[in-house]
Amino acid sequence: QVQLVESGGGLVQPGGSLRLSCAASGSIFSINYMGWYRQAPGKQRELVAGITSGGSTNYKDSVKGRFTISRDNAKNTVYLQMNSLKPEDTAVYYCNLEVVERPGTYGMEYWGKGTLVTVSS
Repeated sequence: QVQLVESGGGLVQPGGSLRLSCAASGSIFSINYMGWYRQAPGKQRELVAGITSGGSTNYKDSVKGRFTISRDNAKNTVYLQMNSLKPEDTAVYYCNLEVVERPGTYGMEYWGKGTLVTVSS
């Protein structure tokens, strides 16, 4: 089993910054894909940013140039640096990891419990 612990959410004014973290622990051989999703009230969950094991990244168009995803493989942790935050960024943010628990096995998908980001003056 793998456990994910998210941190870094909170209340911030428009134009401010936050850094989200998601640390994985447990039965981990390697982590393939690491991503951040968000879900605003009344809306579907959407991909915000993702990063592969090779370091390739992808972003939702509306966050390009403002958000940066990164990973620390030694710590099994993925980060999301969010700058120039806007009220429309308000949502619960979830990390999503594809974890290989044992060599030669397929990756399993795990979700964090979510951390609330509120952008408001």
